[in-house]
Amino acid sequence: MPNNTAEQISIERDLTDRVVSSFEGTDDPRLRELLGALVEHAHAFVRETRLTEAEWTKAIEFLTAVGDITDDKRQEFILLSDVLGVSMQTIAVSNPAVHNATEATVFGPFFLDDAPEVPIGGDITHGAAGELCWFEGTITDTDGNLVPRARIEVWECDEDGLYDVQYGDERMAGRSYLYSNDHGEYSFWGLKPVPYPIPADGPVGSLLSVTKRSPLRAAHVHFMVSAPRLRTLVTHIFVEGDPQITTGDSVFGVKDSLIKTFVRHAAGEATPDGRNLGQVQWFSTRFDIVLAPSDTAGGTAQK
Repeated sequence: MPNNTAEQISIERDLTDRVVSSFEGTDDPRLRELLGALVEHAHAFVRETRLTEAEWTKAIEFLTAVGDITDDKRQEFILLSDVLGVSMQTIAVSNPAVHNATEATVFGPFFLDDAPEVPIGGDITHGAAGELCWFEGTITDTDGNLVPRARIEVWECDEDGLYDVQYGDERMAGRSYLYSNDHGEYSFWGLKPVPYPIPADGPVGSLLSVTKRSPLRAAHVHFMVSAPRLRTLVTHIFVEGDPQITTGDSVFGVKDSLIKTFVRHAAGEATPDGRNLGQVQWFSTRFDIVLAPSDTAGGTAQK
């Protein structure tokens, strides 16, 4: 039977309607809405592409492999969401643009809840290898008011592109949290970020390979900033001039407003805090953070 006849179109549409109506007894209205939309879009995809049974079997096998490789240290489904841009699209929807508020980007899989606290001007590297960098800035709201005691979580990879959770032991490095001072200022020593590949030894890596996409992420440092009555911000800063910004970040996380200049300082040049680095060059960058109000749609506020 041709697949574009009125009869065939009616058969396909009837099935979609029956599946959607099967959720009408769902007590939670939001869940009912989500399930109905999921069925509508999934069925539309099947109809539009004329998906074959063999192709659907391959898709099931792929998703099974994604589940098989997922464990308590690796979440391949998040990785799949990232490389398909679904993570960034969800962030775009959940963190609408608000005046001059700093833009959000992907959370990533390497955050830890129990990072150590450091004081203003402290060192978050904790022995991680790389080129030292001084980070500084202010925390304000969208009206320009300084935000004291904002909690700033920071995490990043080492010079080999590895996060501490990838070391294979219990070391914690390249991460900490600190609080802005009474004037909304913060500063710390970290590492100049480098590009690194997302885990590419699983089914998502195979997907990138067959589609000729790079697994590399643009060089970045993660920030999560929270304060009472303000929307919690999850974001990165990226390195101006990093070639990977031009060739493409594998999870689509780069935003122009988050690209920052990292200034190179010669060995022996005085540091902002008087730290003696000896004959080691170092870098510095500034990241002034603006938090949106907590009542802006979709975001998360610290209570």
